[in-house]
Amino acid sequence: MKQASGASHRHLPTSPFKPPPPAPPVERFSVNDQVTHDRYGLGVVIAVEDEIAVLVDFKSRQERITTPFNKLYRL
Repeated sequence: MKQASGASHRHLPTSPFKPPPPAPPVERFSVNDQVTHDRYGLGVVIAVEDEIAVLVDFKSRQERITTPFNKLYRL
């Protein structure tokens, strides 16, 4: 039995013709935001470079974290 010509077709999730999912929005940080990092621990944002990177003071060291901020979370 054929489907009607206007019926939608089911696409498999592994189909190579399926467009990639949209990228998640980049998290934005502000100066003085308290953050935690999986590797460096607790810190405070001391500088923001547009949407490219943030400079975080982790007490024992300062680190420049670039986007995407996979391991950096705002508290």
